[in-house]
Amino acid sequence: MDAVEAMSLLPYTLSLVIIVASLFLLFFIFEKSNTNVPPGSSGWPVIGESIKFALSGPREFIAERTEKYSKDVFKTSLFGQQMAVFCGPVGNKFVFANETKSLASWWPLSVRKALFFPEFAESSTDDIASLMYSFIRDILKPEALKQYVLVMDSMAREHVGSEWSGNEIVQVDQMSKKYTFDLACRILMGVVDVEYVRRLAKHFTLFNAGLFSVPIDLPGTAYNKGIKGGNLVRAELMKIISERRKEIAENRSETVSSSDFLSRMLLVTDENGRFVSEKEITNNIVGLLFASFETTSTAAAFVLKYLSELPHIYDKVYREQNEIAKSKIEGELLTWEDIQKMRYSWNVVCETLRLLPHANGGFREVTNDFTYAGYTIPKGWKTMWNVHTTHKNPKYFANPETFDPSRFEGKGPAPYTFVPFGGGSKMCPGKEYARLEVLVFVHNIVTKFKLEKVNPRETIVQYFLSGPMEGLTVRLVPHDV
Repeated sequence: MDAVEAMSLLPYTLSLVIIVASLFLLFFIFEKSNTNVPPGSSGWPVIGESIKFALSGPREFIAERTEKYSKDVFKTSLFGQQMAVFCGPVGNKFVFANETKSLASWWPLSVRKALFFPEFAESSTDDIASLMYSFIRDILKPEALKQYVLVMDSMAREHVGSEWSGNEIVQVDQMSKKYTFDLACRILMGVVDVEYVRRLAKHFTLFNAGLFSVPIDLPGTAYNKGIKGGNLVRAELMKIISERRKEIAENRSETVSSSDFLSRMLLVTDENGRFVSEKEITNNIVGLLFASFETTSTAAAFVLKYLSELPHIYDKVYREQNEIAKSKIEGELLTWEDIQKMRYSWNVVCETLRLLPHANGGFREVTNDFTYAGYTIPKGWKTMWNVHTTHKNPKYFANPETFDPSRFEGKGPAPYTFVPFGGGSKMCPGKEYARLEVLVFVHNIVTKFKLEKVNPRETIVQYFLSGPMEGLTVRLVPHDV
């Protein structure tokens, strides 16, 4: 590079230096001007502590900071946002109790940009999902859930027969994802076309790669991949929504009789009598697929992980499930009443969620300044509640690393110590749906096979979405052998 070229680049170099220096200065001033905020560190400008969070994992990250700063609440910076992390059952209770007062739903920008159309990404989470929330109570009411048991069992039998039977070894993580995604497409959209579901699942996997990442949209980054995957998912959904709208226009009563979420949403009108736009419907379907797919499939996979590792736990689950199976005539599907008999199996699911939660917590946005534990949490900050300061805390769970389903007998754990589904008015509305789905899946596996884990030392990755590093490979031993 000659002197002329070097001189021509000088203005750009100086500009970059000035921008970086300004960021550090503003960051320093901001830190000093908020002296009454919770103790902690905001890390680097823009990046914050996101990289540390990813490298150490949520549990270690939170444990280190509660020890160093405060066991009540500490500050950090994740996803480009100043954040207060609330700890312990008191912190969980405070967040859950104030969700309609000083807090509002919030998802990181990386999630919203991957999930929703660009023109909606900057809107609040509550605004985007308001239509979805209005329908959730309807599609998850007891009468609907009872019908879902029949659909779940029918699809689980078909899934086990085609994907598990005849194989000596399977990857549980992959199988549970396939089952839960196929089921979500059937119940939410009435879609049964195998090729369409497979294509949509492929795009969804790409989309998941960018969730909860640092929102830097450059080629090759996880965030960039998530954006591309989200675009592909929404394009596929727009096609089926357009086709379904046409079907409804031609024969409304016949199409809507399926009672799937999509068909009913297509009939919704606003106060002016206009139908909800296809983009709004797409946003809501994507949100529901996201909520009902990854977390539930991970929970199901982790239950089978423990059943493959702990024969004494497996034997008790098998006895309970086999008693239910023997009470049915050949070909008879499970019912709502059968699910209520799976008490020990549900305790096993709960203990699994305590040790390996399918999600690590949740976020909220501060809508009004408030004081907590003597510290001021400013408006505009984000908050995070988490499972890691209670789920394995010996203060609330004796011998916390021991797998013990009896913890959930009787009254169960103390309030706000076991929070895999959150709590308060924003508790996961799909909790009961997930319970049915996991128990039906487990029933169809354990009544057919005994499970032996191939790699007992397989690592479990715990970020915001957890999963087995090697896919959780198990050996199947059919009961009739």
